[in-house]
Amino acid sequence: MAMNETTSTKKPASDLGDTVRIVVHALILALLIRIFLFQPFNIPSGSMKETLLIGDYLFVSKFSYGYSRHSLPFSPQLFSGRIWSSDPKRGDVAVFKNPYTGEDYIKRVIGLPGDEIQMIDGVLHINGVFVPKKKVKDFLGRDRRGIRRKIPRYQETLPNGVSYFVLDELRSGPLDTTRVYKVPADHFFMMGDNRDNSTDSRVDNMVGPVPLVNFVGRADRLFFSVDEAGSWLKFWNWPSDIRWTRIFSAVK
Repeated sequence: MAMNETTSTKKPASDLGDTVRIVVHALILALLIRIFLFQPFNIPSGSMKETLLIGDYLFVSKFSYGYSRHSLPFSPQLFSGRIWSSDPKRGDVAVFKNPYTGEDYIKRVIGLPGDEIQMIDGVLHINGVFVPKKKVKDFLGRDRRGIRRKIPRYQETLPNGVSYFVLDELRSGPLDTTRVYKVPADHFFMMGDNRDNSTDSRVDNMVGPVPLVNFVGRADRLFFSVDEAGSWLKFWNWPSDIRWTRIFSAVK
């Protein structure tokens, strides 16, 4: 009888130990996936409209460009450069660490090392040649007061054939005409698709050209999207707040 009582006393402790081990293993697996495969990322601003909207949640492919210290949480100085490095391609939407602040930014790769980039009257020029910009149907967005309004939308096609939509809200925005930017070696020129509402490589003292080592990964696929006026925490509003058509869509 005493033996049965001892066995009964030890079993809960054994169950607790098993549960702890399962949780620890799950956390380790999640950390490895985040470091080496995919990192979740949410869109906090409208700089990439309409490609990415406030309230979008996406996976960033960590292995697309190889690994640097920025692949690890908190960017520890464990090694320099990149391991299994692969250069970003023109037109990629990528997450990188802002060279000045260390914050996560997400923009589109426009200029490669050695390129000359310039904006002239709202038209992108790469190495002295303008990038075709075709007017398409307006984008229906919201202003700061939540009022819906139309924003001019265009389709750009890069020299490698990658096409995407950009918003050009102002006829003569502060970054619609710029100097010629020469992209340094091992750097990339990044721009937001919402051209008049993006702090990007056109702003020298806030972003500038982005070193390859600062890249975190390529934006891959949305896994959730909720209206910017809503919240993913308010699950009772999901039927009306979730952007169902955006879920699982690829980032292009």
